[in-house]
Amino acid sequence: MKLHADRHDTLAITAYGEGWIAVNGQRYEGSVVVSSTGRIEPWACERLEDLTAEHFARLPMGDTADPELVVFGSGSRLQFVPAALLSGLTSRRIGVETMDTRAACRTYNILAGEGRRVIAALLLGKDGAHPDPGSG
Repeated sequence: MKLHADRHDTLAITAYGEGWIAVNGQRYEGSVVVSSTGRIEPWACERLEDLTAEHFARLPMGDTADPELVVFGSGSRLQFVPAALLSGLTSRRIGVETMDTRAACRTYNILAGEGRRVIAALLLGKDGAHPDPGSG
């Protein structure tokens, strides 16, 4: 599915499919973190079961301000992260929304397009991959 952002001065998820996403037209395979402040980096976790608090502690925070929200894409289906793993974010008053990866891609684009400080942490690995993106 192709996606389009309202703003052009931020990273946008421009397409996605099984086990990959494209950010500003560049394809990435494997789990990834995308920040509306312009950072994209691999996320060294392929499955929800392998997540630790350290994965969330290493998310790229803003240079001048923390993100307002982390949108967590849990893979092909909605799976919640244990609250203890998110305590580092919530203690800093950073919101966390969990959804399947397809929905997380769309939500990130909407929020980034509105100028919000948002990070998308997306599981795209073998067990975290999503099925054919379809319409949605």
